[in-house]
Amino acid sequence: MSRPTARVLALLEVLQSNARTRTVAELADRLGVDERTVRRYVAHLVDLDIPVQSVRGRYGGIRLAPGWRMPPLMLTDEEALAVLLGLVAGRRSGVVAASAGVVDSAVAKLRRVMPVALVDRLDALLTTADTPAPDPAGGAAQTGVLLILAQAARERRPAAITYSAASVSPTGRPTRRTVHPYGLVARSGHWYLSAAEATSGELRTFRVDRIAAVEVLAGSVDVPQGFDPDDHVTSALAQVPWRYDVSVRVLSTPEQAAALFPPGLVTVEDAPGGEGWVRVRLRAERLDWVPTLLAGLPVPFTVEAPEALRDLVRAVAERLTAAAGPRSDSASPVPPRATGPPA
Repeated sequence: MSRPTARVLALLEVLQSNARTRTVAELADRLGVDERTVRRYVAHLVDLDIPVQSVRGRYGGIRLAPGWRMPPLMLTDEEALAVLLGLVAGRRSGVVAASAGVVDSAVAKLRRVMPVALVDRLDALLTTADTPAPDPAGGAAQTGVLLILAQAARERRPAAITYSAASVSPTGRPTRRTVHPYGLVARSGHWYLSAAEATSGELRTFRVDRIAAVEVLAGSVDVPQGFDPDDHVTSALAQVPWRYDVSVRVLSTPEQAAALFPPGLVTVEDAPGGEGWVRVRLRAERLDWVPTLLAGLPVPFTVEAPEALRDLVRAVAERLTAAAGPRSDSASPVPPRATGPPA
């Protein structure tokens, strides 16, 4: 959240904390801004349909309408995380079609009725993490772990994590290690922590859903100047050996094809032997979610590899055909669409 928005909400908290009228000068001193800015913040609250009143006279000032106070919003940490990330991700991706400021207004209304400790942790996640991507393959991180890591990254403090690597440790148990969190990134359906090992200083990438517990420690962390957690995680994932290399031809331009898939999930290249077709590549540990993703494409496509994906796509097609039922006699036949590049 931006600092101006945070101060507008801080003004609301001050007005809600006491029913008395407060002078503009008093509010300006409390918020650390000038009186003109306070009046602008009041206008923002009015735009949000909050009944802020300006009282004239010797004892005048700013107050909330008598008897008005929003009740607390009873959301669990996980529910609040889902709602806020959904709103923010929808705005950044363009999925939420609303006029400017509508999403920010909705987020602000949610934040001001949440417990202060939860709002602070959610703010930490929103300010330290890259835009969340859809989760096609599962592997959800624990909400509490995710929020605490975000808090540690924002406050630049070390953290102790209990981690289970993809390859089991020699002892057969999760290992406890101290790391310096640099940032959180969402890629290919998973959350990743970009961090440095406290003892060696080696840069590492940790899957957050494999972190069973986390504890913020005393001390401080120095983030290298110009360090970009997103670049680090993207580079690290590019070197990971995946079980499946998926190749699909799509009838589209490279730019349009890239926009059809979750950010950071695929690479797009020219496809030889077919004008207007491009080749889309992605890597995955599992294939069960890929047919559903492909079924949602609004353009023709054909699966090149692997063969196991072809079988899964056929199975999905047969299931959808069976679910549609027999065609009625009055239905007009629809010519089939092309599903592959010209021979």
